[in-house]
Amino acid sequence: MALTIGMIGLGIMGRPMAKNLLKAGYPVVVHSRSQGPVQELVGAGARAAASAKEVAGQVDVLITMLPNSPEVELVALGRDGIIEGARDGEGARGGLLYLDMSTISPIVSQKVGRALGAKGVRMLDAPVSGGEKGAIDAALSIMVGGEKADFDTALPVFQALGKTITHLGPLGAGGFTKLANQIIVAVNLTALGEALTLAKKAGLDRALTLKALSGGLAGSKCLDQKSPNYVAGTYNPGFKIDLHFKDLGLIMESSRALGVPLPCTAVVQELFNAMRVKGKGGLDHSGVITLLEELAGLPTQS
Repeated sequence: MALTIGMIGLGIMGRPMAKNLLKAGYPVVVHSRSQGPVQELVGAGARAAASAKEVAGQVDVLITMLPNSPEVELVALGRDGIIEGARDGEGARGGLLYLDMSTISPIVSQKVGRALGAKGVRMLDAPVSGGEKGAIDAALSIMVGGEKADFDTALPVFQALGKTITHLGPLGAGGFTKLANQIIVAVNLTALGEALTLAKKAGLDRALTLKALSGGLAGSKCLDQKSPNYVAGTYNPGFKIDLHFKDLGLIMESSRALGVPLPCTAVVQELFNAMRVKGKGGLDHSGVITLLEELAGLPTQS
């Protein structure tokens, strides 16, 4: 009998992930603050629940895909939260397995894990990379921290959502790996923005420039995935500046705690901050190029 999966958070990433769980044949129970996506998923075969507590009481595995640490803490440990509805581990079905696939502070993941563990709930932190396209295509990279036995139980669920699935160590290890990933993506997108701004100021054709760059050492998944944005000059969000700025804050917080200087990341954080100050936090993170074009005195589109 297929495990019943709960999904809380049906935004840009959570909604296609829930659809892929349905496609894989899992019974899915959904909950989100926005009712539009809930009704869409119900139309696709999911069941709706009125609270995180209600979801937790109905499922074997529960996934959250939420914006930040406070939302995860509230949904997991707050009133009508997961901790109030989760089974205690007794009985034939055993206790709830909780997979937080949000990008949050690894320290908060460990705190939530300890609190839920006292209730008999097992937890993995499993943030993802791949953006909206990866979520839609079930091609996410999933970075997992927690007990190996719990990872093995969750692996078939992860395989319905992603392609590169790695167990990295104890709870929190997934989150630290995701923060490292977000350094590379933010710096890469900023470097692409600088390079393409230079090329544009020199009068080069953007599509041809991207083609040339993609075939050499400068090629990257960022370049491949974001090329349509750069060519069109439009930056509809696959992953918003606002969310990546949040991740950069988590990165710098962790770097200070661990004593790791991150000078390039600090500069990129301020560029993303400038985008938000200009009211462009809702753009895709590749849209940082528009700030660089503006600084170069070039016309921009967004």
